[in-house]
Amino acid sequence: MRKVIGRKPVLEAINSGEEIDRIMISYGQKGSIIESILNAAKKRKIKISQLSPHKFKESEKGLNTQGVIAFINDLNMWEAETLIAQSKKSENPLILILDEIQDTHNMGAIFRSAEASGVDGVIITQRNTAPLNETVEKTSAGAISHLKISQVSNLFQAMELLKDNGFWIYGSSLGKNSQNYTEHSYKGAVAIVVGNEEKGIRKSVAENCDHLIQIPMLGKTQSLNVSVATGIILYEVVRQRGN
Repeated sequence: MRKVIGRKPVLEAINSGEEIDRIMISYGQKGSIIESILNAAKKRKIKISQLSPHKFKESEKGLNTQGVIAFINDLNMWEAETLIAQSKKSENPLILILDEIQDTHNMGAIFRSAEASGVDGVIITQRNTAPLNETVEKTSAGAISHLKISQVSNLFQAMELLKDNGFWIYGSSLGKNSQNYTEHSYKGAVAIVVGNEEKGIRKSVAENCDHLIQIPMLGKTQSLNVSVATGIILYEVVRQRGN
């Protein structure tokens, strides 16, 4: 069982069809999103408890919940093979690979950009990866509820599987062998790899990519935040595809 906190993430979880055990709301909460939560939960016959502010605060445990907490069954993870097969139903499949992203806020922000840009699936690593907790859920603004996610123990096998299915893999890297991200075509079946906040994608992962790309840095800082960089690259894919 996991917690989903925040008004919009809870509403998105309800609307996505997730299996919700119950929802708790701090008594006296008002607003259009609260009304939408109450109406959507009623339609799906989801149990709602309205607690006194004092009692609700005990359940918050310091989290910024905006007065709403949903208790939901654990995420339904996809097998990599199934996720890739499902993605190929799209005219131009797009898979996002996260190589050891460790910050929960970055993970949530990346999920939000991935869902907004129409990514068909996300592959994440099991080791050295942020837990998919309530912070990720809230930062994603509920986007995680709409994404197909596969967590793999062997990223290299997943990359080989993508190649066997006709995907071209582009790794975001600041190395000297990287090209400007706008110089490539992202039409067809494409996978984008982004890496750890400090180290970037691992050397062995970079070596398994078909192409390495980078966003030009015009200022004095060496790199962008990984969630920002991911959004920029994904929307270059969207731009080229004319979506």
